[in-house]
Amino acid sequence: MSAIPSSAGIAERTGEQEFADAVRVHQSMVFSIALHFARDRALAEELAQEVFLQLHRNWSAIQSPEHLVFWLRKVTSHRCIDWARRRKAALEISLNDAAEPTALPEKQRLLIILRFQEGMEPEEIARTLGMNVSTVKSQVQRTIELLRSKAARTIVRKE
Repeated sequence: MSAIPSSAGIAERTGEQEFADAVRVHQSMVFSIALHFARDRALAEELAQEVFLQLHRNWSAIQSPEHLVFWLRKVTSHRCIDWARRRKAALEISLNDAAEPTALPEKQRLLIILRFQEGMEPEEIARTLGMNVSTVKSQVQRTIELLRSKAARTIVRKE
């Protein structure tokens, strides 16, 4: 028998190599979104792993590099929200935590991460999260105002 692999085997290895390359290129973006949301390195790694497992299962549906980035941001955002929902029942925010700028509701924190950490435009965020652009803009603005007022109260208390 010949040692030449079948054409199906070559195509399969090529697809696996493309997937491996995609993971290598985009793992820092996925991890960054998860880390800024969860604020826990181990949990961010776990969330990123879930995202890439889901990508592997859906690899054939990816249509272009732009679609891949969009898909990864969307799925990472959804994984973070899912984790927060599971955790919400056990989460109790103390009065001290409520004064911290990082103590934002999940959706607001995710909007701020996507807008300022990932540098996404409101239109991209709207497509990623399935929201209206005007809703994204107004919620980002409200969140910025909330952070400013919390920061001002924290500064006044410390003086």
